[in-house]
Amino acid sequence: MHTSLAPHLRGLRRTRLAAVAVACGALVVGSGAATPAAAAHHSPISFGHHRNVKNFQDSNWGGYVATGNFTSISGSWTEPQVTCNTSNDLYAPWVGIDGYGSESVEQTGVQTDCSSGSPVYSAWYEMYPAQPVYWNDPVSAGDSFTGSVADSGGGNYTITLTDNTAGWTETTQQQYNGQDASAEAVIESPTSSYPSFSQQDFSNVTVDGQVFDSTNPQALTSGGYGPTALSNGSFSMEPGAGFKARK
Repeated sequence: MHTSLAPHLRGLRRTRLAAVAVACGALVVGSGAATPAAAAHHSPISFGHHRNVKNFQDSNWGGYVATGNFTSISGSWTEPQVTCNTSNDLYAPWVGIDGYGSESVEQTGVQTDCSSGSPVYSAWYEMYPAQPVYWNDPVSAGDSFTGSVADSGGGNYTITLTDNTAGWTETTQQQYNGQDASAEAVIESPTSSYPSFSQQDFSNVTVDGQVFDSTNPQALTSGGYGPTALSNGSFSMEPGAGFKARK
């Protein structure tokens, strides 16, 4: 596991970049075209790999992460209504493979960006260390999402994100040299600044077709949010939850 962020990644996690990332080799099928940035104020900040933090407190990921050898993950979550505290607030719930003890990450989720002063929601996928690619589909607080990442072999990855509430689905197929060393259902803030929300629910998380619980995943806290107990692939991220269990 990495003990620190690479110098360029430290900068990405603390500042919004003016440059626009270029997504290469993406095959996108769905109702909305993929673009490097969904709107002008959405900056290409990578959600990246996990850094090791003592006692797993104040990590850049919050949720559950399993280590081993995994080729697929699927999970659902409900996008919460948030309150922006500062224009630096930025976070995303996501599901993915890799990133915990490896440099590669294959992931998809929904970003909440407060840089305009109000929450703006946008769907994305990322093949780290490339920058995230955003889909131009409507996203609202309260929407139910299902995301999945699958490695079918030979470096062929399929990433799918469905807004169950709005009724759209996006799929991208990517050729990528992933290590498949972990699987995660987490929240993350690349700027280390979360907006306020009361609860972020995850449900029906499975890894390689088995319930997430069976992988004995590690619980992580991030930015004052922690996971409730994992039960049949479901848990919630709540303010302060889980801190007493990981002293």
